[in-house]
Amino acid sequence: MRKITAGLFISLDGVVEAPDQWHFPYFDDDMGAAVGSLFDGVDTILFGRKTYDSFAGAWPEREAEGGEDAGFAKILGDTRKIVASHQKLEFTWRNSEQLQGDLIETVTALKNEPGGVISLSGSISVVRQLLAAGLLDELHLLVHPIAVRHGMRLFDEAETTIPLRLLSSKTFGSGVLHLVYTRAESTGDAGYEEAKAHLSQPGQ
Repeated sequence: MRKITAGLFISLDGVVEAPDQWHFPYFDDDMGAAVGSLFDGVDTILFGRKTYDSFAGAWPEREAEGGEDAGFAKILGDTRKIVASHQKLEFTWRNSEQLQGDLIETVTALKNEPGGVISLSGSISVVRQLLAAGLLDELHLLVHPIAVRHGMRLFDEAETTIPLRLLSSKTFGSGVLHLVYTRAESTGDAGYEEAKAHLSQPGQ
């Protein structure tokens, strides 16, 4: 079964919208390595339409310019890209196609096919749906030490919780935290009566 991972730039107050407006001051070698590692073993990238439009509007040109990021741009161009959208789309970026049918059914089928890792970058609505459906294997959060205070948050309002388990954590020199989560089993019911046994006494 193929692994599905998602990587997101996120502020301390949970904002994931328009990271290009606040995250670049924190982009250093640690961040570059973390972002690059998100594409290790990836042969398919799953996008929402808005994130795809952002990528397609920048990376083909960067590849053509042959600058420092041209190698990474080529990797993106050579990788299969599937875009989830309710609108009929036309593509100019190579290896791009539109997701056909229901998102959850299609991604479930992709997950059960032979192949490498399926990756998401941004694409918040898609990440939310895959998390809720239990299809996301790893959620990589690059938590920036800034409160943006406006914009879309990662988690929207809902009646049900999504328990997560921390797989790894790393602190960058910039103060960014790279946190990797996976889905966890339900935490069950507990209250103060259960919690108070773990309280430490002052001075101990």
